[in-house]
Order: sequence, then structure tokens, then C-alpha cells
Amino acid sequence: MTTRLVSVARIGAVSVLTLLLAGCGIRATEVPTNFGPAPSRVRCSLAEPDVSKQTARGLPVQVFLLCGSSLVTVDRTVRVPDGAADSERRMLVAQGLLDQLATPPSPAEKEAGYGTDVRGGITVGGPRPGDPEDTLRLSMAPDSLTSYALAQIVCTFADSAAAEGDGSVVLGGPGAEPPRRWECTDEVRARPGSKEPPSKDVAGE
Repeated sequence: MTTRLVSVARIGAVSVLTLLLAGCGIRATEVPTNFGPAPSRVRCSLAEPDVSKQTARGLPVQVFLLCGSSLVTVDRTVRVPDGAADSERRMLVAQGLLDQLATPPSPAEKEAGYGTDVRGGITVGGPRPGDPEDTLRLSMAPDSLTSYALAQIVCTFADSAAAEGDGSVVLGGPGAEPPRRWECTDEVRARPGSKEPPSKDVAGE
């Protein structure tokens, strides 16, 4: 009799548990499940500032890295000697930004999903005769860069002391081709792989 009561009690408990699970929208199962550990960090978001990338003294700047299918800003610093003339300072900032873009993300940034498509070794110089005075000429033609790298460079420069601060930057390459004004738009930041920065002729500016 006691054994029968225990069995009935167990059946009742299982029935109640099944009803509770059904009420919560969860299907009862006899197969053990293992969904693995919960994600430790939201993708494209650092849990805390990456101190390893900000320890060097210098001018605080922001560069655009890739994360997922979009561009996101991260904090960096570039070295600019005290007393540098405006034109020299602008070139130093521009080269520092390029170097930061080409530097591989830190382990913490990689874990959060950050990356870069900018190759190392790209240099930047000032305008040639006939160029607008705010021209930055790269050692690689802008058109030869990947759409991701071009978007990173345009948006980083356009949002920095290397440009005029109007959301655009005048870029040229090492050849005789005239420079063009490239713009960093919301669409470029959201889809750098499929939306190339719009550009226009600077003749007559």
C-alpha cells in the first residue's frame, strides 16, 4: 500500500511539473540538454576600457575599427611633439592614425569582435602644387584599397585633427591623379563592405 502511494505521488509530481513547463512555453523532455556557457561579453562592446592601448602618453584620438559588418570607434593616442607647426602636426596626426589603424587589435578587442583591414606600411604626405592645402596623399592610391580599409581611413581622418572636421577628407595617391574629397556617411559606417565612401572632384574648391 505504501509503495503504491509513493508511486501515485511521483506520478502526480511529474504531472504538475509537466503542466508548469507547458505553462512557461517550455516543452518537457527526458533528454539532458547543455547549451554551454553564457556569452561573457556583448559583441562589439568592451567590458571596460582597454588600458593596454591607452597607456602611451600623447594626443587622445579615435580610430574606426571593423566589428561585425560595421565601423566602430575605439580610443587611441598618437605622439605629437610639443611646438610642432600646424602643417607638421597635421601630418604627424595623420600618420599616427594610419599606424594605429594598421596595428592588430589587442586580445581583449579581438575577443569582443574588433578587427582591421588596413595594411601596415602605408605612409601619408602633404599636398602637391595645385592640390587643396588640406590634401593628404597616401603611398597607396585610395582606389586600390579594399572598401573596408578605405572606409576605415576616410572615417578616421574625417573625424580627426588631420582634416577640417566637416565629415570629409581630401585624399590622393602617389601618382599624378588629382585628389578627391571623400565623405564618411552613416551608410558607410553601417555597411563599409558594400557602401564605398562617396567622393567628388575638388577642382575649383
